[in-house]
Amino acid sequence: MTMEQQLRQLEARMDELLRIATHLRQENGQLRERESKLLEERAQLVRKNDLAKSRVEAIITRLQSLEQEDS
Repeated sequence: MTMEQQLRQLEARMDELLRIATHLRQENGQLRERESKLLEERAQLVRKNDLAKSRVEAIITRLQSLEQEDS
């Protein structure tokens, strides 16, 4: 293999590595965006769950209060 062929082969490999690096950067950006959205969604679900828990606890307290009044 001549020196020129080796250089062409090296250039082709470097081009491929650059394409891979670009693709990985894009994919990483997309994954970070998705993670951010999922974390926000999780936070919203935790807030909704806490609200529902508070409401259920309030209902239970009211039912217990009514039960004691009937006794």
